[in-house]
Amino acid sequence: MADTQYDMSKKDRRVILVKAVMQLFQHWQLSVDQQLMMLGLAPSSRLSLARYRKGGPLAPNQDILDRAVILLDIHKNLRMLFPRNRELVYKWISQPNKAFKGMTPIDVISARGIPGLIMVRAYLDEVAGQ
Repeated sequence: MADTQYDMSKKDRRVILVKAVMQLFQHWQLSVDQQLMMLGLAPSSRLSLARYRKGGPLAPNQDILDRAVILLDIHKNLRMLFPRNRELVYKWISQPNKAFKGMTPIDVISARGIPGLIMVRAYLDEVAGQ
């Protein structure tokens, strides 16, 4: 689904990816439940999330890998759109947005899953001229 440039079957690449995603979650100040939802993990998967926080590689699961890549694409677009405003880059995901009928991007993703992630990324791709 996501356009991955690298072979994510390799453990070292999944470790790099998980570190970037966990750092992004910190910047976005997401709750544990929100982090699980963003990765498409069940609420009972807290141990997996804890392992990821400690630098364990993302599971070689295409859905999780696609989600991680899309999340980083969203962040990349936000950095392009707001290069001088780190605060907005990190708060945008939790702010109501007219493009999503007043919902926050987190709400869109929570309600729609991976199609919601794709919708948020597509919106930012369009706004950023990608």
